Amino acid sequence: MYRFAALQSETGKKMTAERNIDTSQVDSIILIEPGIAYYTKSTAALKVGKTFGGLWSLLAVFEWLPEGFRNMVYDYIAKNRYKWYGKKDACMIPTPELRAKFLD
Repeated sequence: MYRFAALQSETGKKMTAERNIDTSQVDSIILIEPGIAYYTKSTAALKVGKTFGGLWSLLAVFEWLPEGFRNMVYDYIAKNRYKWYGKKDACMIPTPELRAKFLD
């Protein structure tokens, strides 16, 4: 199970500071595996996707591509996601179940 924290939150700041992650350089997803490592951008997204199981586990094949290339694709998708999928006018109010997944 994953838990979430915004990079700007106290928990996010503490976790990134403990690992010397410069959040001015990384403004994207950061996956932290406590006591193991942390991953950013495409590597983090692929590792999360693989844990979903089923067809999502096929994402592992993309880890064979050079990280620089994967991150270029990741950045392109991130830059265009609102144009492709739209953007909501208001944030959703999380359910108690969803709220439990956040550290802050």
